[in-house]
Amino acid sequence: MAFDLTALAVLLEALLGYPAGMVRRIGHPVIWIGRLIVLLDHGLNRPGLTAATRKGLGVVAVGVILAAAAVPTAILEALLRPLPFGLLVLGLIGSTLIAQRSLHWHVARVAEALESGSLEAARTAVSHIVGRDPQTLDEAGVARAAIESLAENFSDGVVAPTLWMCVGGLAGGAAYKALNTADSMIGHLTERHAAFGWAAARADDYVNLPASRLAGMLLIAAAAITPGADARAAHTAMLRDAPRHRSPNAGWSEAAMAGALGLKLNGPKVYAGVFTEDAYMGDGRREATASDVRAALRLYRRADALMVLLVLAGAAAPFIWRG
Repeated sequence: MAFDLTALAVLLEALLGYPAGMVRRIGHPVIWIGRLIVLLDHGLNRPGLTAATRKGLGVVAVGVILAAAAVPTAILEALLRPLPFGLLVLGLIGSTLIAQRSLHWHVARVAEALESGSLEAARTAVSHIVGRDPQTLDEAGVARAAIESLAENFSDGVVAPTLWMCVGGLAGGAAYKALNTADSMIGHLTERHAAFGWAAARADDYVNLPASRLAGMLLIAAAAITPGADARAAHTAMLRDAPRHRSPNAGWSEAAMAGALGLKLNGPKVYAGVFTEDAYMGDGRREATASDVRAALRLYRRADALMVLLVLAGAAAPFIWRG
């Protein structure tokens, strides 16, 4: 277990985030792995191949992606850990794999745009964090989309990389992030990627199983200490509605968030002009507002703080036991 490295990573990311200047100068680990995924997609997922061949090549692609992320980072951790400031450097690198600060910033931008009264600005802001067509959304739809994205990304953008970094160190966090990026790029059920992206989508489903449940429980715990939130309703909604979500993982945090805030989230959506049916999460209001987005952010901050405390407890445990 690598609680010490992960504790540094979550604290540094919460304090510093990933500077925009660095993105412009050297990119970001997600951008780097995304380029590899594009190369593999273009090189292996060729027209004319059978679905079975594409599926097999997709398995190969996932193996290459995981190796490209895990092997260099495992070597890097082995080299840096013994050095005087090696753990701090590893924490800085690990912080790039977690999105606590950037997720909050993106969702807060949606709230600000809604509060300003500009629906177009709100649609533009929410388009950076959701895959659905923002032009089909009214103000309530934009608010719901932001809250749903906050809940889902808390699970797969914050809790999951933190969990896998605790389990597997820098290599574990990097491998998870690479797989999650592959799922977002090639794991969807389009004609081109239904077979080739099968392995990425299925593997991502499995590695997110523990994190999605943990994220839901963290939101329920956060609701218990957040004024105006309802922990009991969050628990009820999660157990009742999460299994009905189209995704095996996204519903756990979305349903917990919906119940905590008294909202009805998810449901039918439009992706790239295609209407998609899905189950509702929660049984509250559909008319979400900017105030609800702010309430969701308050809940998120407390849930994230609880996660950080768990990681810090894991890092401190060996010293407590020795003492």
